[in-house]
Amino acid sequence: MIDLRRLHMLRLVHQYGTVTSAADALHLTPSAVSHHLRELARELKVPLLEPQGRRVRLTPAAHLLIEHADAMLARWEEALADLESHRAGASGPLRMCGFPTAVGGLVAPAAGALLRADPALAVEIRECDTDVAVGLLAAGETDIAVIEPTADAPPPGDPRFDREPLMAEALDLIVPAGHPLAGRRGVRLEDAAGEAWISVQGCVHHQQVMTYCAAAGFTPRIAHNATTWAVIWALVSNGLGVSLVPRLADGPAGQPVVRVPLSGDAVPMRQVLTCVRRGSRANPLIVRALAALRDAVPSRCARLPDRSAA
Repeated sequence: MIDLRRLHMLRLVHQYGTVTSAADALHLTPSAVSHHLRELARELKVPLLEPQGRRVRLTPAAHLLIEHADAMLARWEEALADLESHRAGASGPLRMCGFPTAVGGLVAPAAGALLRADPALAVEIRECDTDVAVGLLAAGETDIAVIEPTADAPPPGDPRFDREPLMAEALDLIVPAGHPLAGRRGVRLEDAAGEAWISVQGCVHHQQVMTYCAAAGFTPRIAHNATTWAVIWALVSNGLGVSLVPRLADGPAGQPVVRVPLSGDAVPMRQVLTCVRRGSRANPLIVRALAALRDAVPSRCARLPDRSAA
């Protein structure tokens, strides 16, 4: 009988492009992964990998196998979910991860609510960007990833994952207290075209700032870069520029910063998704956690319909 772990290894090699990267995701040595894949090829009597420069690529037979592997692994997750349903008082661990503002605004409140309802529940939380979260989910190292639908997120039809919309939030303009835009109503993004801007280079926030400003008809002059919302708040509070921030994000209390809701035809919006391994959404622990995440959506954001409950 084929070892499902070896199918999972093959799928990770396909995902990451190298045996070494797949081994890192599995916390194994490359030689161990190579050994398991050679054994899998021997059992199936077909070659599965072939060299491609310094990387490897899957053979046509391996691609065919992965199509079946995705269905088999999804059924395995369904079996685990059914087994979990028969356990009385399931105690975890329940593992969740997400990008920084999602952890602060959604995952942490949801985990707190779960622990208050069941103090014996073991919960593990990890803060990471969407690309890392997807890798953890694929490697079986987390159960729920809260992600943004960026280029790093799995596409809707990815057979490995089951993703559902959780919430949508507007992005607000933040300006120093006393700024001319701070007291205005009906501020449009293009009203800030002449401002110095603060962003985070090399991440989703920077891409959002550039994209939404371009849609508003201007290219922002990025004067300063930061790595945390606290630093962005500090720069804005000291009159060094303005920035776009999602509703989940917040800065230190007491800073002279004004959050200005935007209006107009194209108010910047961000969607947040939950993502689990396909077949695992019926796991009782995951059901509880997903419900807690939905309950944690703050009133200043819009909770999106849960299609899986339809």
